[in-house]
Amino acid sequence: MFGKIQKFVTEVGVELKKVSWLTRQELKDATWIVMLSSAFLGVFIGCVDFVLSKLLGLLIR
Repeated sequence: MFGKIQKFVTEVGVELKKVSWLTRQELKDATWIVMLSSAFLGVFIGCVDFVLSKLLGLLIR
């Protein structure tokens, strides 16, 4: 049992050495892109929701 766990952990370490990790600057840039995209999408969905709710309110009256 413990032999299998040790083999698994060793193989995980080998695979992690193959990973192409981001640099600190690339990570910062990607984080900003995600944050700005999320904010834009949130504002867009909020505006669409507002307009559709107003239109639906006009149709219901």
